[in-house]
Amino acid sequence: MPTALLIIDVQSDLCSGDYACFDIDNVLQRINGLSHAGRAAGVPVVLVQHEDSDLQYGSAGWQLETRLLTDSADLKVRKTTPDSFLRTDLAELLQARGVDHLVICGLQSDYCVDTTTRRALAQGYSVTLVGDAHSTVDNAVLSAAQITAHHNAVLGSISSFGKRAKVVPAVDVHF
Repeated sequence: MPTALLIIDVQSDLCSGDYACFDIDNVLQRINGLSHAGRAAGVPVVLVQHEDSDLQYGSAGWQLETRLLTDSADLKVRKTTPDSFLRTDLAELLQARGVDHLVICGLQSDYCVDTTTRRALAQGYSVTLVGDAHSTVDNAVLSAAQITAHHNAVLGSISSFGKRAKVVPAVDVHF
């Protein structure tokens, strides 16, 4: 099953300062381990970057986090909505490589990770959501840890798309 690793929105403003996601150091470590293993196995690594009025294209906060290990061969996708497929070339990049399975990680659990996972399932991709390699920030009701746990439970239980997201820890991802 041709696989790609999708790393969503690991950008400077979401990794440090006031908007740093929960447990970001450990999440980054897991993402870096996944990307290293994926590259070693010849799996395409796709780096997705969000842009809007808060994360303006080219700004310091928009840049990929400096602690994120990247490679010049990594594919890059810019997006303007929580959906990494909407108005982007992600589907074409994946189709050109024959990818039908996505390993998804990144930021934020309740926005772009959630929306992209649902969209991938709706488009027929098999999805592995790396349950301990995505994160978010607290909201007015739930802690970031609760939000991430909630999304792992919900995304792993959706069956209406036909395919289901398999939620696993990073140590159980094998490319």
